[in-house]
Order: sequence, then C-alpha cells, then structure tokens
Amino acid sequence: MSEFNLPELGENIQAGDVINVLVAVGDTIAPDQPVLELETDKATVEVPSSIGGVVKAIHIKPGDTIQVGQLILTVEGNGAADQPASAPQEAQQEAPQSEPAPPTPPPAPPPQAATETAAPTHPTEPSTPVVTEFKIPDLGENIQAGAVINILVSVGDTVSVDQPVLELETDKATVEVPSAVAGVVKEIHIKAGDSVQVGQRVLTLEGTASAAEPTPQSAPAVSQPPQPEPPTEAKPEPAPAAAEPSPSAAPAAPPPVPVATLPPDFYEPDAAHSAVPAAPNVRRLAREIGVDITQVPGTGPAGRISMADVKNYARQRSLAGRGVAPAAAPIATAVPLPDFSKWGQVEREAMSNIRRKTAENLSRAWATIPQVTQFAKADISELEELRKRFGKTVEAAGAKLTPTAILLKVVASVLKTFPQFNASVDMSSNEIIYKKYYHIGVAVDTDRGLLVPVIRDVDQKTILELAVELQQVAEKARNKKLSLDDMQGGTFSISNLGGIGGSYFTPIVNAPEVAILGVARSQMEPIYVNDQFEPRLMLPLALSYDHRLIDGADGARFIKTLVEHLEQPFLTALQGW
Repeated sequence: MSEFNLPELGENIQAGDVINVLVAVGDTIAPDQPVLELETDKATVEVPSSIGGVVKAIHIKPGDTIQVGQLILTVEGNGAADQPASAPQEAQQEAPQSEPAPPTPPPAPPPQAATETAAPTHPTEPSTPVVTEFKIPDLGENIQAGAVINILVSVGDTVSVDQPVLELETDKATVEVPSAVAGVVKEIHIKAGDSVQVGQRVLTLEGTASAAEPTPQSAPAVSQPPQPEPPTEAKPEPAPAAAEPSPSAAPAAPPPVPVATLPPDFYEPDAAHSAVPAAPNVRRLAREIGVDITQVPGTGPAGRISMADVKNYARQRSLAGRGVAPAAAPIATAVPLPDFSKWGQVEREAMSNIRRKTAENLSRAWATIPQVTQFAKADISELEELRKRFGKTVEAAGAKLTPTAILLKVVASVLKTFPQFNASVDMSSNEIIYKKYYHIGVAVDTDRGLLVPVIRDVDQKTILELAVELQQVAEKARNKKLSLDDMQGGTFSISNLGGIGGSYFTPIVNAPEVAILGVARSQMEPIYVNDQFEPRLMLPLALSYDHRLIDGADGARFIKTLVEHLEQPFLTALQGW
C-alpha cells in the first residue's frame, strides 16, 4: 500500500479547500494524473498524484479544508502502465448528451395597421359617425413594448392627426406617441403604469365619414373590402412543439446551440456538466466565452479538458461560421438573494425599462468586450482662460460654453487621426467597420437613469453650435423628450462627471462602439514648470477601449494626442477642424 499526501502548493500556501475529488475508490490512476481540485487563497489548482495504482481509500471529501502533508489517498500497486484510467472515461460515456435546444419560435406576425375601421359607413352618408381605433404603432427597431407614463388626452377630447396622445417609456427612451387618426375620444383602453405592446388598442375615436376620408368621394377610404374586427387583445400563436429527436438519428456531434435557445442549464451545473473532467477555471472560461463544455474534446489524461482545449474549440467554431454563444447570456441567470427582511425593513421597487435595459447592456458589454482603461491628466489652464473669455459670446446664443462642448470638438479631431477608435468589430465576419462620420454620444444624468443622446456630425460644427445643441439635447433628456433617433448612431461616447466630483473612474464601452472617454473634475495642482512649481488646472481623463481592436500602445497615443490638443488649443485649429 502507498499513501499520497497533499504536496507543497507554493510559497506561503499551507492549506486549501477541496472543491472536487476527481477519482473514486477502485479507479486506476497514473503518476501526474490530477486527483483533486483545491482552492487556495491565491488560485484554484489541480493537484496531481505522485504515485500510481488502484485507489483503495479516499480520506477527504469536497468542502474539507486540508493542510499540506495531510493524507489524501491510499493506493495499492502500480497499475498505471497496465491499464488505462477507466473511471473518467466511463463517466464521460455515461454523461448524457445535451439534447438539442428547441427551435426558435417563428417571428410574431407584423402588427396590424395603426388604424382600423370598426363600423364602416357608406360614403354617401357623410353625417354617419365612423368609429376608428388607434393602436400602438411600430416604435423602432427591436422595440415591441413600453410602459405608459402619461395619457395626454381624455374622453371627449378632439384629437387631430399627429397630435401626441401618449407618453411611453421603452427600453431605450421616453417617447411621445402621436395619433394616426382624428376624431373625438370615446374610450381609453389603457391607463398610466400599464405595459403595452405594439399593435395593442389604445383609443376608440368617433368622427364622420367626411372627416375620415383623405380623398374626395371619387376615392373614398371605405371603398376597400371590409376587414374582420380583430379580438380585443392580440394573443400570440403558441410555438410548435419541438419534435423529440430519434436516438438512432442523433448526430455524433450535435450542432452548436443557438444563442436564443440556450437551455436553462447551459450555465448551471447538471449531471452532464459535472461529469466533464475540467477544472473550475476551465469551466469559468467556457462560461465567459459562451462554450458548452460538454462539447469540448479534451486532450489531457483520461480526456481531461484544458483551457487550451476550450480556446481551440471556440476558435474552430468561429472559423466554421457557426459562432459562439456570447458571454452576455450569463446575465439571464439571476443570482439567488437571501431574505433581507430578516435583518430589517426593506422596500422593493420595480426597475424602470430604462434602468433594466441599462443593466442588460452594460452587463453584456462587460462580459463580451475585453476592456482596458488608460489614464492621463491634461493641463487646461490656458483652455480655461479661453473658455471664460468667450463664454459670454456663447451665452448670447442661448447656451453655456462647457468643457464638454470643447471636448466634443477636440475628440472629433483626434478621432480622424486614430480611425480605429471610430470603428466597430464584427466578429461574425471577422471584419472591422470604419465609420466615416463622427457622431458622439454624451452621457446625461437624469432622474430615470443614464441616457446617452448623440450629437451628429461633430466634425462639421463649430464649438458654438455644439454648445447650443448640447444644451438642447440635455434638456430633452431630462424632460423626457428624447426620440429614439436621438439615441442611436453613436461612434464614440463621452461621460463627464466633473460637475459632480471625483478624481478618476473607469467608464464602460458602449457597444457597438469601441471606446469611451471619461472626464472627472478638474482641480488646481502644483506642477513643476521652468524649475519651479506653479499652480495649474489639471483635468483627469480616463479612456476605456475594446482591446480586441485597439492595442495598448494605440490607446496611449490617442490619449497623449488628446492631452496635447487640450493643452494647446490652437493645435486643433492648426491641423484642421
């Protein structure tokens, strides 16, 4: 009989917690075969056996805290050369294959027209009332619902075409919904706080046939064939049941699971996942890059999966054009929370659509974009003097000359020198999309959360024009007047927290952009100039960027050039605006 004790784990590491025991009694192990997964205070490591043979006894279990030198296994003989390690292989064979996910439900039919004639009348009866219904129209790309904030009309009001009748908060912005029909409001079918879908009935209005006709009697609107009245509430058709695959027809290597139909247990351990021989750090890598670890072929002892195996598998799938499930999927798995009320009073409040969408987008950006943040400080003493000198000129135009307005112009100039910062990454086709326009988003703090309206064609506008437009979009954001178009099409973002305070922060890249500039509060600092210290106004800058496209050296060059333009205001004009 031989005994295997916990060996030295590294400098100053004397103990660890057992995460998993990789062998069972009766298994045949070989020297250097991993037998234990251990979490120390520095890392999670696999502990290889220094002896070979048949396992007769296991003296530890998952969850135990063990010390260096503690007895782990009792092993008999040395059968490493005689027979393979059969148990891990059997575990792999017995691990159930992941069933293919059910097919993605077919897309919902397009919403019906925003208006529908409920009681058509003959065109020769202009005095006969015509009842029409107004429904939620198409709100924009990928927007199917919203929360009703305010209803702008009442029963008995006369509504004209294009008159706003509803304030709706979608997951991207707060919008006013105009009516596509005219008439007197007879009934309102929704109330503030409701969640409504595209195509849902909102108002019933009553007019006359003559008022409803857009053309003379020679081409009356009611000449179309009458349409059947739709049900009050649109009910989606049930998705067809997925056909159960025949065992005999099951492919040897199941195709990748589509992103939209990942099984609920894709990121949660189950029997199949637990049986896979892989260390926790390898499993974590697979989760982060969206790989199903049960599909990865292992090249280690007894089919053990390494980090290199996971990366190679992901690379092969990407090259094959199949793609890999993005790492954003883990955000769908909610972390269980304790019952906080047992420690004191709590209050629950539903997330607004904007807050929920912000959480989803930032989680997705954090999980899918390898981000790096570069820091610097710019001496803006001269720039501040110019800002104060010309501030009254801008005030006469109805705005304020803020540092953000100046930054917009400077950033647009620097983006022309570094086009990779004004681009997007298309991993599905392995291409880089360089944009020849400069639309810069500006983060605005509102009582409903962070909104990022976009200032378009910044390179073609003067600082005066930018100051005026910046004030206008900031007011629209705070007054819930931003349209969806105001929030889309950005190529770069600026987040200025200088008005609130703080020294530095790390902004998160706003995908599909590849970079964002964070600006903190400027303050006077003693700077060594001409053999003596001088008080200078220093502006902290933080540039976060997508490391898939932008290297660290390019990030340093970008922020260095940006600092030069801020410290030498004439430089931007000299090099061309």
